[in-house]
Amino acid sequence: MAIVLFVLLALFILLNVPLAISIAFASLIALLSANVDGFIAVQRLVTGLDTYSLMAIPLFMIAGKIMEKGGISQRLVDLASSMVGSITGGYAIVAVLASMFFSAISGSAPATVVAIGTIMVPAMVKAGYDKRFSIALIAASGTTGVIIPPSIPFITYGVTAGVSVGELFIAGIVPGLLMGVSLIIYSYIISRIKGYKGTEKSTLKNVLVNVRRSFWGLIMPIIILGGIYGGLFTPTESGAVACMYGLLVSMFIYKSIKLKDLKATFNEAGLLSAMVLFIIATASLMNWIMTTEQIPAQISSLVGNSPGNSLVLLLVIAMMLLLIGTFLELNASIILIVPIMLPILAQYDVSLLHFGVIMVFNLAIGLLTPPLGVNLFVAKSLGNVSFNQIVISVLPFLGVLIINLLLLIVWPQISTFLVNS
Repeated sequence: MAIVLFVLLALFILLNVPLAISIAFASLIALLSANVDGFIAVQRLVTGLDTYSLMAIPLFMIAGKIMEKGGISQRLVDLASSMVGSITGGYAIVAVLASMFFSAISGSAPATVVAIGTIMVPAMVKAGYDKRFSIALIAASGTTGVIIPPSIPFITYGVTAGVSVGELFIAGIVPGLLMGVSLIIYSYIISRIKGYKGTEKSTLKNVLVNVRRSFWGLIMPIIILGGIYGGLFTPTESGAVACMYGLLVSMFIYKSIKLKDLKATFNEAGLLSAMVLFIIATASLMNWIMTTEQIPAQISSLVGNSPGNSLVLLLVIAMMLLLIGTFLELNASIILIVPIMLPILAQYDVSLLHFGVIMVFNLAIGLLTPPLGVNLFVAKSLGNVSFNQIVISVLPFLGVLIINLLLLIVWPQISTFLVNS
């Protein structure tokens, strides 16, 4: 059954069949080939979504769309521009900083790319920046959307591995900041080399004006994380709080969303949520087949008997995840791989919290690697450049993120000290 599953899955992916459909068809045919009742497939699809914490995914999708449509992204760009726009490479730094701000609202990398990219790419090109560099920068900056809390992949990992989602959110703060700062430093160096100048000089008055304009968007992450750790609501309930907060701010304070706009906003968020949840459901079915065939136990035995310590193990897993991230969607990868890794991690006494940050960071890099490379495809829509040109332009940013990943693996305190303090 497992051989049929993997052969068909590889075939469907090569034929460019959508990932969720590939997993579903391959799993169903594998079950039928082994004379297993097809009702099992339906049962596992439903069971895969029957988890309270997964409700946070559509809720944060809705919150992110509301914030995007409500003009929050433009206000965040204006704030970042007033703070650092006058520095050499100001627009590039603004793009990264604004992406970090929006990441603390959306929890989604593609949403961050769209929200910030539609504003910043035209502005950067107009200011004389190379279009390919601008698009690659936006694609790379968008990866902060899955590291800086709230993060949808952290929710998926927390549910799958049985780790506190609230602690994962806190653990993602410093790695997310590290990612953003690294991209800013690289952008500054490239801007110095290529002569990308800053915008008009920043003033304290302008900064304060933009802080006031974007204030209600900026305090949303504080409300979410403060509420979770203050015991006011759970991480799942925080998604509902984010939705209501976004609606109140966008409709009654900024007055940028009308009642008639809500249908389209909810439809877009619903489509994105359905895509992610369908992948999670089908991955749950595939995971059941692999567990039945004792594949996790065999891999655990193989890896567990190999020489080395926990650091070597994490480095090996990191290389494996970099490869997997090139052809599997981030949330699906978590659902499929975590059950396989749990017994191995327990054998080497690896913190599941630390591993969760490493895994999500690792798979976030996959958002920039073909053939899947979700951020690359989203960023391509921002400008008239070929996919191959974007791939070449994003390679230096991949190098920066891989260095960050190695730092996280070698020094686990980067991701754990806030939780343990």
